[in-house]
This record gives sequence, C-alpha cells and structure tokens, in this order.
Amino acid sequence: MIKIFIYLTLAYSLLLGANGLSKKAKLELEDIKREQVSKLLSEIKTLEEKIDNEGSVWIRSYSSYLTSLEVRESLEKIRKRIKQLQRKGKKSLSQKDELDALKSREMILSSQIEKLKNNDSSPFATLLTPPNIDEIPTITNPFDIFTGISLDKTLTQGFNDYIVKKNELSKIIILLRSEGRVYKEIALLDKNVIYQEKAEDKQNQLERFESALDTMGVTADVYQKRLDIVRVNIEKNVNAQIMKMAQIGVIILVVFIIFFLLKKVVKKYITDNERFYMANKIITFANFILVLFILFFSYIENAGYLVTILGFASAGIAIAMKDWFMSILGWLVIVFGGSIHVGDRIRVIMDGTEYVGDVMDISLLRMTIFEDITLTTVSINRRAGRIVFIPNNFVFTRMISNYSHHSLKTVWDGVKITITFDSNHKKAMHIAKEVTRKYSKGYTDITRKQLNKLRNNYSLKNSNVEPRIFSFIEPNGIVIDAWYLTNAYATLTLRSIISTEIVDMFNQEDDITIAYPTQKLYLTKDEEPRMPIAENEVD
Repeated sequence: MIKIFIYLTLAYSLLLGANGLSKKAKLELEDIKREQVSKLLSEIKTLEEKIDNEGSVWIRSYSSYLTSLEVRESLEKIRKRIKQLQRKGKKSLSQKDELDALKSREMILSSQIEKLKNNDSSPFATLLTPPNIDEIPTITNPFDIFTGISLDKTLTQGFNDYIVKKNELSKIIILLRSEGRVYKEIALLDKNVIYQEKAEDKQNQLERFESALDTMGVTADVYQKRLDIVRVNIEKNVNAQIMKMAQIGVIILVVFIIFFLLKKVVKKYITDNERFYMANKIITFANFILVLFILFFSYIENAGYLVTILGFASAGIAIAMKDWFMSILGWLVIVFGGSIHVGDRIRVIMDGTEYVGDVMDISLLRMTIFEDITLTTVSINRRAGRIVFIPNNFVFTRMISNYSHHSLKTVWDGVKITITFDSNHKKAMHIAKEVTRKYSKGYTDITRKQLNKLRNNYSLKNSNVEPRIFSFIEPNGIVIDAWYLTNAYATLTLRSIISTEIVDMFNQEDDITIAYPTQKLYLTKDEEPRMPIAENEVD
C-alpha cells in the first residue's frame, strides 16, 4: 500500500514538476504523508502490544541485555572522566565535587552490572539452555520404577516447555519483521532520523532473535534424540522389573498355597485346640519368614539395599502406627516431665466433651481417669462416675489442665449473687468477704505454704491467697462476685455452704435485697408509668 502511495506521489510530482507544485498541492501532499505516518505508527503500537503479550520473557531478556550494554558504556565513560580528573594536580572545588559524584555513580553502576552480568554476553543465555539430563538411575527394584516414571515425566515436561518457548520466539520474530517493515515505510515518508534509527534497531533485534531461533532449533533436535534414548532405557528397565515382580508374585502365591494346605493337614490330624493353636502360629510365622527371605534374596544385592528396605519398612510402620508412637512419646513426657501424676485431678476436652476426673493409672499408651462429680458434670455433662481413657498423645495436641499439680491441692472457686441498686452494696461486699474468709481459712493457709514450696520450681508473681470480692454493675442490679480457695477435690461442697450462708445473711439485713429479673405491667391508661431504673425494673 505504501509503495503504491509513493508511486502516485512521484507521478503527481512529475506532472506538476515543470512549473513546480503549487502551495496548495504541497500542503495536500504533506497532509497525506502525515496521515499515512499516523496510520503506520498506530500499526506499530498494535504490533508492540502483540509482542508484549506473546513473549514478555524474551522481550524482558533482550531489554536486560540492552540495559547491561548501556550500563557498561556509561561506566566506561565515567571511569575515563575519573582518570582525567585524578591526573590533575590541584583541583577546583567544582572538580572535587564532580569527582566525588562520579565515584558514587561508579559504585552504583558496578553493583548494577554485577546483577546483570548474566545478560551482558548473550541476551538469551538462560532461555536457550535446555533442561539438564542428569545421569539416568538404574532401576533395580520396584521402588525405582516410580523414580524412572517420574524422571521421564519431568524430562518430557521440560522438553515441552522448551518447545513452547521456541514457538513463542517464532511468533515474536514474525511480529518483529512486520514492525521493522513498518518502520522502514515510515522512514521513506518521514525523513526524521529517529525513524531511521528505530528501523536499524529493529533490524538488529530481529537478527538476534533469528539467531536465537536457529540455536533453539538445533538444540531441540539434539535434546529430542537424547530424550528418546532415556525413554528407551527407562522403559526397558521398567519392563524387566515388572517381569521380575510377576515371577516373585507367582513364587509367593505357590508358597501361600503350600502353607494353606499344610494348615488344613494340621487341622485334620491335631485335635487338641492348644496344640493346634501353637502349630498354626508356627506355620504362619514360618510362612512370613519364608516370604521375607524370598523378597530379600530377590532384591537385596548388597547391604545398602537391606538398609534401604528396612528404612522404607520402618517409615511405613511409623506412619501406620503414628498415634501409638506419639502415645509412647507422650508417656515419656508425662512420666519424666512430672506434669501429671497418678491421683491428680485433670481436665481435658476429647471429641467435644469436657471431662474432669482423677488419674487412676498412666500406662504406656493411655491415662485412665475416674470422672467425679464436679461443676462440669453438674452443669454440662449431667453424667459422672465414668472411667475415661485419654491417649497419652493428647499432651501434644490438647489442653490438659491439672487441678492438683505438684504440691498444690487447692484451686480458686467463686460464687456470685445480684442485689438491687438501692441495696447497701458495701455491706453486702463485707458480708460476702467475711463468709468466704470464715469457711476458706484452712485452705488459704494450706495454699500459702504450698505456694512457698512452688517458688523453688516456678516464678510466682502474684501470691495473694486471701478471698477476693468484686462488684459489677449489671442490668438487673449489682453483682457481688466472691472468690476463695478451696480443695480441688471438693469444690462443690464448699460452694454450696458459702452460697447458702451468704443468702441467709443477706436476708437478715433490711437494707440488702437480692435482685432477680422482674417486670411490672400497667393495666389502666389512667395510671402514668414510672420510668424504670434500667430496661427491666429490678425490685
């Protein structure tokens, strides 16, 4: 199309060349050229977008190569200028500043070159290198079959990826050719030096990409032949191992049949159940040992193979019996760590159910606890007296609370009661404190001595053992919350005593009223309702 336009332009010029083009004709010709250049630039933009989409990896690699060349060229200029300034004896202030700035730039550019050192010699060194084919392992046992198949898949996938990159490069070359052709057409219409330089740059880029494509074509052919050889060797070894496995399978089947018939004979002639049981066990054990020897002598060529098979066997056993091994390890932690002892009261959550009980036994695989009547059984489970078996591996995966660890046999427990807002809350708090102090005094003294012993093994910051009384404002009134120390094995008993004692003493006081949620109904419209203290009025 552009050639036709150029020919028409030349013909038009010849027709009017004798007397020269008129001013209007010149303007029209310039407009036509600008319009054609604009269309060609739009076409170049479209081609560049396609190139970026088709092969961004190749374009980035080439861009890194050009950047490396520019950085090296700039570094050479800077070093020449530094040498010139250093040769001068006495330097002016501006020259010193320039020298310092050049040295800083030299350091920065040197670090950039270090990062781009793989791109300064060849723009596609990494992309042109095919996947490495390592030494092919010899398949001598069934486990190696999976290794051979995996290697074949890995090499095939690597070769396919290499071919995909080669195809991407081919598409990019086609687009670069079109882009170079368009730049040449623009250079014919517009004599701007920039377009001429662009056309030359695209031609150089196209030559490098075509050279890379030729290299990839040759490399792909060589790699394909090596890959075929590897596949033939792997397939041959795999088939040999399959045949060997089939032969061993037939031998083992014959052995099983012989021992099965032997068991039938033993069952027929041995009538005593105990003797038959022992004979059956011996036959089964002999069968297992014979099969094991068949496998060993078939695949074990040296001691290294024996270690390998034992390693696989132990790994399989460890996976299959993971919970058992973890329980045994948990037993070691429990016994030697001293976190739980027989007789301790513990709390554990198993399968969504909370259990609180006393440890009766700690065996190699599990702990046995007796579920006592506790706050948990009263308010949650509604069951007690069960024997619960807790796997020892729970010490690693669950939160186990010990209510009687070491010498500490007491725990904090509490009761709370709500009084009305107009009650004498200070008196109520005093009464609650006196009651809790009265009934928990013995446990308070015991705990104080126990904490003094615990300081030898643990860091205790807060050792206050006296009863603690708190008050909180709630919608229904003021909540008096009393906390005290009690026996870890009899919390409900003391809680019951303290709760009833506090209620009795509150009822004896005229200025203390126990609160509970109430509502007041107004049945007549004449009576104006009184604003409640809270959302639900408390009496």
